[in-house]
Amino acid sequence: MRDMRTRFSLLVDLTRLRMSLFVTFSAWAGFILASKELSKGVYPLLLGVFLLASGASGLNQYQERREDQRMERTKGRPIPSGNLSPSLALKLSLLLLLLGFSILWIGSSRIALGLGIFAMLWYNGIYTPLKKRTVLAILPGALVGAIPPAIGWFSGGGRPDGQLLAIAFFFFIWQIPHFWLLLLDYRRDYEKAGFPAVTQTWGLNQTGKILFVWILATAVAGLLTPLFGVISSDAIFGGLVILTLWLIWNAWKRLLNHPLSSPFHPAFRVVNIYILTAMVLFSLDHLLY
Repeated sequence: MRDMRTRFSLLVDLTRLRMSLFVTFSAWAGFILASKELSKGVYPLLLGVFLLASGASGLNQYQERREDQRMERTKGRPIPSGNLSPSLALKLSLLLLLLGFSILWIGSSRIALGLGIFAMLWYNGIYTPLKKRTVLAILPGALVGAIPPAIGWFSGGGRPDGQLLAIAFFFFIWQIPHFWLLLLDYRRDYEKAGFPAVTQTWGLNQTGKILFVWILATAVAGLLTPLFGVISSDAIFGGLVILTLWLIWNAWKRLLNHPLSSPFHPAFRVVNIYILTAMVLFSLDHLLY
């Protein structure tokens, strides 16, 4: 029993369960926005996206196993800790990817499968090696965050239109402060591992101001979504406005008004709560109205 728990714990760490669940939830939100209903047809989509996200995460850890070993935050992961061999981690990751692709092929649309393949290739083939070279890797890398809602959208019967563009753009913009806040909170770890550091390029105070601008851009992208039909209810829109003001206030307080030597994790958590709550509001609007 203890061995089973240990193996399960290793798999959870390798696949970064919370991140994979978040990706799956964003695909589910895209499905609801397109179909305007909760149906059993969403299950293959959710399982396929979850397996793809899990496999891509495991493959990313295999690719960055040497860097992870130098970082306090990641040296306890299955590969650098020695609890899982690199070859076994690679095999597990490829198996998860293959299962995810197969489920999308059988149970979802061909467009969803194509987007899933593209997301994996872009994340593991482009973004992962690029972030070792430049802090601006997040700009092309943010494209990965826009794909899961699009996979859900097409699986729910949606067609390319302004609503899909607004949602994809919203997730694309959000990815940038999401990642940079994490990078800033663990900037010394990243520097130790050999990754380019944002603060080495612009300095801590300047980086805080740039981040605040990106969070404002995320807020604006969210408030523009009703213009494309993402929200039709005045009550839901009012909730989105309150949520956005809360995001901006927190960003101002933590990035501009307080010393930037304090931890960035609270701001990171606020940005993530914002996008999750926005997804819930978008989904409720399409289900209830």
